[in-house]
Amino acid sequence: MPLRSGKVPRDAVHHPLFARCYARVSVAAETRMGMGRIRGRLLDGLSGRVIEIGAGNGLNFAHYPGAVAEVVAIEPERRLRHLAVEAALRAEVPVDVVPGVAEALPVKSEGFDAAVVSLVLCSVRDVPRALGELRRVLRPGGEVRFFEHGRGGGRAMTFTQHALDRTVWPVLSGGCHVAREPVRALRDAGFELGPYRQVLMPEEGPRLPSSYCVLGTAWRPVSG
Repeated sequence: MPLRSGKVPRDAVHHPLFARCYARVSVAAETRMGMGRIRGRLLDGLSGRVIEIGAGNGLNFAHYPGAVAEVVAIEPERRLRHLAVEAALRAEVPVDVVPGVAEALPVKSEGFDAAVVSLVLCSVRDVPRALGELRRVLRPGGEVRFFEHGRGGGRAMTFTQHALDRTVWPVLSGGCHVAREPVRALRDAGFELGPYRQVLMPEEGPRLPSSYCVLGTAWRPVSG
């Protein structure tokens, strides 16, 4: 069993200023940028035991369908975790908010039917290790639902994204990188890619370095 949310070890991730800003911006984005609709599509049809990596302030929790038996939500940042605990109390499915990092998930192997990664692979320190942990905790054939942003646009935009990643963006945005390639990372980690589609956020308006997103599904292979 994972650690309960009330027993919090020393935080491995500490971005208090970013956490405050993210909490405000993400709530506004639910309606103004259509994130609520994206979360509904991301989680539609899930069932069984689900692990969510990088739960943030818990905005996904309200969108889990009733067929989900339990959500174990991992969040390393203390302020966001506190907000996620509050969101868990309002959720219609059981949610246990747990401290931990993606590279060392505090749960048993092959204990989950599905995993959710939502705007988190951009900020983990070691993407291959985090995805290796994701494979470990999923049962064979287990499903991954992902909504991530990364490299996109033309040559000028990708140049800008790489320049931002090398300079100010991770410092200002809680370790976030805008030029990562989540689909390639999942494939390289041995997941079988299902359908996925490109999404722009916001759907209308200026194209920002963080606008290029992908929404899709992958699976842990049944063997291996």
